[in-house]
Amino acid sequence: MRRWGQHFLIDERVARREVEYADVKKDDTVLEIGPGKGVLTRILAEKAKRVIAIEVDKKFVNYLTATLPSNVEIIHADVLDVDLEKLGFSKIVSNLPFEISSPITFKLLETSFSKAVLIYQKEFARRMVAKPGSRDYSRLSVMVYYKSVARVLEIVPRTAFRPIPKVDGAMVEIIPRESPPFFIRDEDFFKDFLKIAFSNRRKTLGKIVRMYYGVDLEDEFARRRIGEMEPEEIAKICNEVMERCSQRHPLGCSGC
Repeated sequence: MRRWGQHFLIDERVARREVEYADVKKDDTVLEIGPGKGVLTRILAEKAKRVIAIEVDKKFVNYLTATLPSNVEIIHADVLDVDLEKLGFSKIVSNLPFEISSPITFKLLETSFSKAVLIYQKEFARRMVAKPGSRDYSRLSVMVYYKSVARVLEIVPRTAFRPIPKVDGAMVEIIPRESPPFFIRDEDFFKDFLKIAFSNRRKTLGKIVRMYYGVDLEDEFARRRIGEMEPEEIAKICNEVMERCSQRHPLGCSGC
């Protein structure tokens, strides 16, 4: 089982504000990822009907099991290996392990919940809500926008964690969208397209699409770069590329 380095939240005032932002009610079942020594877990247990805490480190599992109230269920596992849909929670409140923020976030975006309030490394949070034209704009920004409405609630000083990290944290609210803000023909194709395009962000889209998909874009988009485009524009191009790719490869165009 993998063990991820984590900076544990020790400031109870920050933890209480996080729970308040999440508006945890007595009928809520809340997921916490990486409870550590349980500072946040104990506050959640006071407010929620049930808390499901996933912890990878056995020594913390033993400590939490022995000290937390009966409405807390501890799951000894790596969150990346857990089928979250089967757990039946309504909200997520966590201080996430900074080292695996990206895979956890992409996994959570595919999971059903009503609201999440999560603490990230500040730079990662900035990437989540970045706008076109900024250096932080990335495939993460586009997918977060596609799946949810996200905003930074507050900056959490590094002194609120132990061991003290080199950078501050940021508290982020994520509310899943009831419906997508734009149409995409195939979500897996869209994700692959974003990965390829943002990995080549200095190249024009015309060059990227010709190199990886073997099709030509209209001049309107061919000279532009992915980092300056709105998510809706990226989706439009992706749909066009997939359609042309499908015409050239009727049996499948995942790699063209």
